[in-house]
Amino acid sequence: MGPDAFAELVRRRLRLERGRNDKQAPLSVALLYPSPYRVAMSSLGFLQIYAAIQAEPGMACERAFLPDDAGSKLLTGPVRSYERLRVLSDFPIVAVSIAYELELAGLVQCLEGSGVTSLRAHREQGEPLVIAGGPLTFSNPVPLAAFADVIVMGEADALAVEVLRVARDHLPDRKAALAALADMEHVFVPAHHGGILPAIARCPDALLPASSPLQTPDTELSDMFLIEAERGCSRSCSYCVMRRGEGRGMRLVDERRLLQLIPEDAKRVGLVGAAVSDHPAITRIVKALVARGAEVGLSSLRPDRLSDELVATLKAAGYRTLTTAMDGVSERMRKLIDRRTRSEHLLTAAERARAHRISRLKLYLMLGAPDETDADVDEGIALLSELSRIVPVSLAVAPFCAKRNTPLDGQPFAGIDVVRRRCERLRKGLRGRVEIRAASARWAWVEHRLAQGGLPEAQAVYEAVSAGGGFAAYKRALMSRAKSS
Repeated sequence: MGPDAFAELVRRRLRLERGRNDKQAPLSVALLYPSPYRVAMSSLGFLQIYAAIQAEPGMACERAFLPDDAGSKLLTGPVRSYERLRVLSDFPIVAVSIAYELELAGLVQCLEGSGVTSLRAHREQGEPLVIAGGPLTFSNPVPLAAFADVIVMGEADALAVEVLRVARDHLPDRKAALAALADMEHVFVPAHHGGILPAIARCPDALLPASSPLQTPDTELSDMFLIEAERGCSRSCSYCVMRRGEGRGMRLVDERRLLQLIPEDAKRVGLVGAAVSDHPAITRIVKALVARGAEVGLSSLRPDRLSDELVATLKAAGYRTLTTAMDGVSERMRKLIDRRTRSEHLLTAAERARAHRISRLKLYLMLGAPDETDADVDEGIALLSELSRIVPVSLAVAPFCAKRNTPLDGQPFAGIDVVRRRCERLRKGLRGRVEIRAASARWAWVEHRLAQGGLPEAQAVYEAVSAGGGFAAYKRALMSRAKSS
């Protein structure tokens, strides 16, 4: 996309936004999300950091995103901010929110395309300080450390602005800024800490809940006001980074406070959290919003929480598809990964969806978990077939990727061919009965290698993007790094 076309796209998108806080300040920070605008503007964490920076006296941010047409190669032109069309290299600080491993490629693209050295070890004095945070820091931030000068670990609601203050007070002296930041709790400065990771930060309860400061129709969650109903999770699923443990649990937002914080004129409301349907007042909260005339979406629905009353309320809130997680392909696999979901929960959910005229049941399924066999897949086929006789069923299949800081950390990837074969077994067994969409087994392998990897794997990302960003480039780079390590 040429400069003129990009500028027109930005003008159109800015006209559609509501609640934006444009300001100028002595410190101007580039706030980068290394995925396209439509994805970024549905990220409550990204929006929360935007609001925190804009509320800080003497500080402002300009948002930047991976271009819509970026593809997987190095960019041929710079990434510019939406607010003033400034190139990333013009900012003293580039603050990055990164959700998961495959977005590391987008970070390389955005930095290199803008004339900023993406590899931290080669970055020079006059270049921007790259400060990163986001969900990736809860699992394995070591590959990110190849690209970021500073990493804010965990919940950065309050900490992000504190880090920016310290950086501001010591820049333009990069070494002094890094030394000062290395003394901060929950802040990882690879040049000072090496491979020793600090503890993950926990946001003070007084700052909860996060909510979206601006809305736009030009995003995945069109014109939706996002707000946390809870943070964290009370469950202990063995594959999940957000599971209960290590001092983390589920923090509920009081029902009355939550409803007070949602604008009365909000027509679409998204209740966000890792386990929203576990909130004890969730049905009353949704009913109250429906009474206001709002359409309501929940970011997570657990099958064992789908009471008849809640499903009826979701229908009244505008649900046409009931989305929940099947997770393991068989009862045995669900027990192995410590999920509470049982076959009867899914069957009851299907019955309730039909009873309340919800047109479809959408299920998330994980293939390739440890010790999984074809017999488990066949059990899943039988259950899904039974569900499809009750209500139309859609299935979203994702290969299992072991994450750090979980009980399944270190488990191997099942194998690209194994995952493909089991997915094909599902397709054949369910042909004509269940609509199936499966994530790429090849890119899941890449994600697994990065999730379990370190600096060599990060170097492989740089090499792969430089070589065109296709799977063959990743495979070549990752295998080469594995042999040399």
